[in-house]
Amino acid sequence: MPNRLAQATSPYLLQHADNPVDWWPWEAEAFEEARRRDVPVFLSVGYSACHWCHVMAHESFEDEATAAYLNEHFVSVKVDREERPDVDAVYMEAVQAATGHGGWPMSVFLTPEAEPFYFGTYFPPEPRHGSPSFRQILQGVHQAWTERREEVADVAGKITRDLAGRELAHGGAQEMAQALLGLTREYDARRGGFGGAPKFPPSMVLEFLLRHHARTGSEGALQMAADTCERMARGGLYDQLGGGFARYSVDRDWVVPHFEKMLYDNALLCRVYAHLWRATGSDLARRVALETAEFMVRELGTAEGGFASALDADSDDGTGRHVEGAYYVWTPEQLAEVLGEDAGLAARYFGVTEEGTFEHGQSVLQLPQTDGVFDAERVASVRERLLGARSARPAPGRDDKVVAAWNGLAIAALAETGAYFDRPDLVDAAVRAADLLVRLHLDEHGRLTRTSKDGRAGAHAGVLEDYADVAEGFLALAQVTGEGVWLEFAELLLGHVRTRFTGEEGTLFDTASDAEKLIRRPQDPTDNATPSGWTAAAGALLSYAAHTGSEAHRTAAEQALGVVRTLGPRAPRFVGWGLAVAEALLDGPREVAVVGPSLDDPDTSALHRTALLGTAPGAVVAAGAEGSEEFPLLADRPLRRGAPAAYVCRNFVCEAPTSDAEELRAALGG
Repeated sequence: MPNRLAQATSPYLLQHADNPVDWWPWEAEAFEEARRRDVPVFLSVGYSACHWCHVMAHESFEDEATAAYLNEHFVSVKVDREERPDVDAVYMEAVQAATGHGGWPMSVFLTPEAEPFYFGTYFPPEPRHGSPSFRQILQGVHQAWTERREEVADVAGKITRDLAGRELAHGGAQEMAQALLGLTREYDARRGGFGGAPKFPPSMVLEFLLRHHARTGSEGALQMAADTCERMARGGLYDQLGGGFARYSVDRDWVVPHFEKMLYDNALLCRVYAHLWRATGSDLARRVALETAEFMVRELGTAEGGFASALDADSDDGTGRHVEGAYYVWTPEQLAEVLGEDAGLAARYFGVTEEGTFEHGQSVLQLPQTDGVFDAERVASVRERLLGARSARPAPGRDDKVVAAWNGLAIAALAETGAYFDRPDLVDAAVRAADLLVRLHLDEHGRLTRTSKDGRAGAHAGVLEDYADVAEGFLALAQVTGEGVWLEFAELLLGHVRTRFTGEEGTLFDTASDAEKLIRRPQDPTDNATPSGWTAAAGALLSYAAHTGSEAHRTAAEQALGVVRTLGPRAPRFVGWGLAVAEALLDGPREVAVVGPSLDDPDTSALHRTALLGTAPGAVVAAGAEGSEEFPLLADRPLRRGAPAAYVCRNFVCEAPTSDAEELRAALGG
């Protein structure tokens, strides 16, 4: 019989609706039930594409005996971290403080007052490598609760006080050189990227490096960005057949990925590769940007116009077993079945070996240095046939949940990629997603709902990253389309950032002032898999200020960026987006107004595209017909001797207008 999760909209929660565990969603009634029964709460946090979440569910939550013990001695609460990032953030902070590490599934035991007292991540069904089993953990927690209640209460109270007492330093804008030096020390010059295994795509840091190069001319910054992008794109992290990136590489060489594909990774990386092409003209960067954009539209696009959250890592291997990577890996024999005499070429081209690079003699497709070695037409035929054969395999499951923040990132990426490469279909996809957010996620007061599914809005309010990333997407769409309505929607969202998410001296909180009260109001300026809501908001505030001349928004951005001064030199990998926004602040950012008879006019369109292709960090672009009131930047900007003109300004102080695309390119570093 389904449990209480059967009414949820989250695909992750619905995956547990038939568990024998008597799951509750995160709601006040669950904690009231724990108080009534005088039992602790078992909080389990995960997400739909999480491999080890599925493993623990199969091993423990589907086990009748384990479920019976949980049901008797605990109130069990299941949370989708993508739906409730606020809940996830608060308790993950406690897990990391207590254990020194974190991850998902996250397993936390709470008092009925929601205070944590015992933590972990994945627990095996049997003792392994000195770690206790999940049943042993449950028995130990139950014993502590019944026999040592005062000790449990003391621990819970201390942890809660420690969390509540944490404060974040802040300061003014800073020089970027120290952050670059810190990244240089951590850079893997042989393989690209930063640090060791597992290796995550450093999307936000790459954006900073490209902006730093654009502002300073630093060849070292550009080299780190370009080499990392090439290594990732040639490795197994990138889907060499269908486009798009996996979540991370389990090794230092980008060979074997953790195969789940997330919308946010692909949106961020699509934009990075488009910006790398803009800076260097790299054919590889162009191809990867376009293929990643096409992957998002093709495989993550929903019927309502938005983008789904993720594709699972696991799929049926053809025998009824769900196996990680089954959809993506190949053996030489499988190549021969599909390609016949071209199998040897494919094996050499994609690095498929008899020994395999993954498991059981299977290989993840890679792209070694092959430029000019293989016949391009023959390779294209091989790729097409392999992709067709792969599409006949059982596909990974898809988390159809539409998350506002991640759709905002996708809107920005698709709008810019479509504009750079003259792909109006990609811009149209961005517009459809933006329309969905306005229609379904945004209420009449400009408040965002975080998620929707199948055209039905979820119950959870948007958090800071939703407001910031959607505003970022709307601002990018305004620049590309020349439609000022997107600037107006961004203003609406940023108004909520300033009134409901801002604390003393410009610090920012992840949840609104009127949101559900947790044991601590979360705030975190560091990036995770996505830009921190704090610095994403700073970026959107700064762009809006450049568009409108609003001193209030610029001041809010400057105050929010103060934290980068403290964290940038010490931990640059964790404030990449803040560093990228700080580069824009140091450069101005520059404001570009393009006016002409209409945006359909060829000369006006050429100037508009040239402006968008400028590499000046965080430059904003407004384009429209002479006399247009769509954008404040267009006010009092006449044509130049009857011809379309571009005005490049800083703080609304402008250089002489030009009608020459090459002059404009030089003025913007393009």
